[in-house]
Amino acid sequence: MDKQTAIEEAAREVLAHGGPDCLTDPKQVTRAMVRAHDLGATEEDITAEMRRQRGNG
Repeated sequence: MDKQTAIEEAAREVLAHGGPDCLTDPKQVTRAMVRAHDLGATEEDITAEMRRQRGNG
């Protein structure tokens, strides 16, 4: 997995999690975030990708 793919996955998992409604397994989100960070992604990278996936930027 490359960095960009990991960023996209992490953003997708965070968005799918549903915030306080916890619609998915939080461990799934954590694993995706760790993979992205291990490949050099920053919080800003993931946040920007979340905005892109939502259509806000």
